[in-house]
Amino acid sequence: MKENQFETIKKLDENGSEYWSSRELAKALEYTDYRNFLTAVNKAKVACENSGEVIHNHFVGTDEMVQIGSGAQKAIETIYLSRYACYLIVQNSDPTKVVVAKGQTYFAIQTRRQEKADNLIEDHNLIFLREEMKKHNTSLMKTASVAGVESFA
Repeated sequence: MKENQFETIKKLDENGSEYWSSRELAKALEYTDYRNFLTAVNKAKVACENSGEVIHNHFVGTDEMVQIGSGAQKAIETIYLSRYACYLIVQNSDPTKVVVAKGQTYFAIQTRRQEKADNLIEDHNLIFLREEMKKHNTSLMKTASVAGVESFA
């Protein structure tokens, strides 16, 4: 099965957290002019803020080094994007592009998968904590029984 183009441009930081480069995402979404892509980014930032999220948690400005003709490197401004930021960007991108529709589908599905995984982990943690509390309460009841303290139940 062919790997999704959005998956191929995904990067991992030193902590294993995933992110995307705005420059690479712009190319993947077939924006020939990065300035036009920034319009979608700015709309996504507004949506991010209006949803109660902290913009800088999802849109991190940085400089990337790129090769120029002479073999030297030049710093260009770019933005490192979370999955959520990418989702908001594709929702605010040019809807006439087939690749944008594919991006909307990809990020919606992946975001939902991540939510389900997070919920599953949270559910497992709650079950574990409940079991630990049961053990603790049982131990307390036994201690109280041995000490001759009556139950408050």
